[in-house]
Amino acid sequence: MGQPTPARSDDDWWRSAVIHQVYVRSFADGDGDGTGDLAGVRARLPYLAELGVDALWFNPWYLSPMKDGGYDVADYRTVDPAFGTLAEAEKLIAEARELGIRTIIDIVPNHVSDQHAWFRAALAGGPERDLFHFRPGRGEHGELPPNNWTSEFGGPAWTRLPVSPHRPPGEGPSGPVDSGGDWYLHLFAPEQPDLNWAHPAVRQEHEDILRFWFERGVAGVRIDSAALPAKDPLLPDLVEGPGPHPYVDRDELHDVYRAWRAIADEYDAVFVGEVWLPDAERFARYLRPDELHTAFNFSFMTCPWDAARLRTSIDETLAEHAPVGAPATWVLCNHDVTRTVTRYGRADTGFDFAAKTFGTPTDLALGTRRARAAALLSLALPGTVYLYQGEELGLPEVEVAREHIQDPMHARSGGTDPGRDGCRVPLPWAAKEPYAGFGSRETPWLPQPDHWAAYAVDRQQDDPGSMLTLYRRAIRLRPAFGTGPLTWLPAPDGVLAFERADGLRCLVNLADTPADLPEHAGILLASGPLDPGNRLPRDTAVWLRTPAARFSEPEGNPS
Repeated sequence: MGQPTPARSDDDWWRSAVIHQVYVRSFADGDGDGTGDLAGVRARLPYLAELGVDALWFNPWYLSPMKDGGYDVADYRTVDPAFGTLAEAEKLIAEARELGIRTIIDIVPNHVSDQHAWFRAALAGGPERDLFHFRPGRGEHGELPPNNWTSEFGGPAWTRLPVSPHRPPGEGPSGPVDSGGDWYLHLFAPEQPDLNWAHPAVRQEHEDILRFWFERGVAGVRIDSAALPAKDPLLPDLVEGPGPHPYVDRDELHDVYRAWRAIADEYDAVFVGEVWLPDAERFARYLRPDELHTAFNFSFMTCPWDAARLRTSIDETLAEHAPVGAPATWVLCNHDVTRTVTRYGRADTGFDFAAKTFGTPTDLALGTRRARAAALLSLALPGTVYLYQGEELGLPEVEVAREHIQDPMHARSGGTDPGRDGCRVPLPWAAKEPYAGFGSRETPWLPQPDHWAAYAVDRQQDDPGSMLTLYRRAIRLRPAFGTGPLTWLPAPDGVLAFERADGLRCLVNLADTPADLPEHAGILLASGPLDPGNRLPRDTAVWLRTPAARFSEPEGNPS
């Protein structure tokens, strides 16, 4: 095995990095209480270094009641005790950097937890009320929500506070100090009240939070729901049609991110935004040189396993990034989305939150074959690749029993939506250990299925045909593609073929029949066995060297 390479010294490491997403709660359990923690991640840093990733993106590790998996933050300057301590987080950041791995953390600017000190003070009648969106209801007795906005988790985006009949409200600078009977806005769960980004204290607090973590060695920040924080101050009803949206992609939000970028530049830190927008021009605005460095590419992640649609997604992604000079990002799965091997094994291989149902038939063998090919496709594309934990093991989605589901999407849907817990089941590390080596003395916070041990790291690490070996080898070879552009090559229908730097090519066969390989000087890597005559089977990808290629394989490649 090769030794970890030092972190890149250039400022542009993020333009072509492979970044591993760590959902701490499910990664590894260091203290045996059933919940993954920072100690567990620290113990597995050698594994991540051997995998070859450049950085780790951590889902929120802050103090939280965990009503939405940590995205309900009660205190950004405190690590939740379930995960460890602030001192452990600082050690993790430093130890990872010693292995050549940078750290990216999550920031959730749209909302906080209802247990956050600000919201608790607001409910007590303090001036913090102005930091949120409180409004009287409509209807004769205020019994209707202030507007027609809906929660991302289903149902209204407003919750009414209990009426306080025994204490008449007093008047304050922003209205009644007793807000009983008023409603507050939450675009997600009721336990996640939205912040009022028109208030300067909200902006100042988040700028201070950025500095707090940059001072501790964090190399970047992922911005959750990055297009949502700014709201029309009138909070009008949502009316479909042209014109500014009352709470998505507001123009005033760009001033916020320009201020953030100035801070990040002081620390050579980077941003990646979670920006779901159908308008390519509006999307690109977030990636202007004085705003965010990168943004997630949801078009590619949700695209079906179809050659024409994948090519369109790739072309559109590269085209929308080109005017602002930002690198594209590529991701197959994350903590919110059905795992790749499961999705690609279904009749509908795309992804849509509204289409998720219980009991969807899946061909895991087919899905795994396609996921292996998709891994080589994504890792050959120009830009940054995000790898969700467990994808390198080929983990399938788990249909979690209803009584164990914790995701609020399930409850808010009335029990029809399976939620997102199926991709958050704790990882298997050692096949013969209790709970597949997750590290627990106690039952893990989400139950693992009986077949989970078959995917364990120790069963895959020395298997030349395993998903883990494929990812290790592909990540190590990926720098050979360089940072140059992509050039599409002539290919039969259903086959994606393109060339990158130094005569290296990627071919992916999504057609129903095998495809002939073009002239080449050697096969660098294939996602599966080739057919007789060196033909590329369906649902298989290959990296080729052309006769003109100037490339020598790095030493120490995993077999």
